[in-house]
Amino acid sequence: MHPAFSVIFFTTLSGAGYGLMAWLGALALLQHAGLRGAPQLPSFALGAGLLASLALVSIGLLSSTAHLGKPLRAWRAFSQWRTSWLSREGVMALLTYAPALALLGWLLALDPQRALPPAWPALAGAALAVCALLTVACTAMIYASLPPIPAWRHPLVVPVYLAFALLSGAALLAALPASFAGGRVAAWAVLALAPLTALLKWRYWRAIDRDRLPVTRGEAIGLPARAPSVFERPHTQDNYLTREMGYVLARKHAAKLRAIALALFAGLPLALAALALALPAATAPLMAAAALSVLAGALVERWLFFAQARHLVTLYY
Repeated sequence: MHPAFSVIFFTTLSGAGYGLMAWLGALALLQHAGLRGAPQLPSFALGAGLLASLALVSIGLLSSTAHLGKPLRAWRAFSQWRTSWLSREGVMALLTYAPALALLGWLLALDPQRALPPAWPALAGAALAVCALLTVACTAMIYASLPPIPAWRHPLVVPVYLAFALLSGAALLAALPASFAGGRVAAWAVLALAPLTALLKWRYWRAIDRDRLPVTRGEAIGLPARAPSVFERPHTQDNYLTREMGYVLARKHAAKLRAIALALFAGLPLALAALALALPAATAPLMAAAALSVLAGALVERWLFFAQARHLVTLYY
């Protein structure tokens, strides 16, 4: 598949934003549910995190419209939520704004008389965490629900998307100012999630390298199963299918890019998180570098996700 950079930026930035929202929502829930020993996150850090996550999500959603033929008609995608994962993603993306803005409003003391119940921030945090993760799952299901692209139909696609969202969100959380207690928890999360994400992605890459396409060229053009030979192209010039679904990436280049991606989203953040835990005073700058590394690695990984996905229509061409 031809890698569309608008979609790559969208899935990377919005995934990081929703991952950060999920962590912030979970911390707000634990902090205001009266649990002893819950990690404490200052209100300033929670507000800064909500603003950062909203900015990332909004920028990502806006960048996704650049891939549309007619961006002004994007609103029509919301009407097909019964059958389309793309529409469900749009609906969930809008729903997620509600608990995020509600929690942000509570932090900004928009309820000076405290008319809202004391459990309000805990409820808003729980709703935020659930909605954010469901939005990421819907994004992954857009690809995982497509039978013509076996590499996207793999059962690890959704877990990998969720792992990247939680990993990048944890790194961003640890980089927030004045989030010392929450930052150390997030650094531990990066320490655990980086190798887990690398393992899931490595198993996915190994599976798509090993698995063959479920149909043959003969079946694609309606001839016997014995492989026919191609002596001329079916068209005299490129068309939409050959441009969008006939992208070829050399195996040696793919191997290099995979190594770069693993080093950026797993190796370097793992080392930086361990260093941040050893040097608490330098947690924020070290984890900021880790967050940038995770995002850069996710961009490379997402580019490979498209470039190595072979559409069955290429058998015909």
